[in-house]
Amino acid sequence: MLTFTKHLPANPDAIVSFTLQMTADDRTRSRHRFETETGEKLHLSLPRGTVLRDRDLLQSEDGSCLVLVSAKPEPVLTARASSPLRLMRAAYHLGNRHVALEIADNYLRLSPDSVLQGMLEKMGLEVTEEIVPFQPEMGAYGHSH
Repeated sequence: MLTFTKHLPANPDAIVSFTLQMTADDRTRSRHRFETETGEKLHLSLPRGTVLRDRDLLQSEDGSCLVLVSAKPEPVLTARASSPLRLMRAAYHLGNRHVALEIADNYLRLSPDSVLQGMLEKMGLEVTEEIVPFQPEMGAYGHSH
């Protein structure tokens, strides 16, 4: 089993040995065992608090292997609003609940939660269930919450 101990930023020119699809939750784990789609077993042993992003790279302990991190499509709720103000209000209320949240100029995306879905709909947002890569904000201090 290969052990990966180094996190590198995205590099489109890197030659990778494997691609590892990971959910948003998986990308917050610094110590974990994973299996690639081709059956390779990998062990992460990264510094605590490491948060991986889509297209980041992982380098093996001996430096011989690079793995490309890929955001795995997963169930999410995507909320859209008729105005930027409604979207900002929704982001404020979700932030008060410390919800992992992907923020874009025309939508908010969060993990499925029927209570939060109801709250967003009562606030006048259109909420749809999707299966797409989830990229929550890392937080103001460089970590996810």
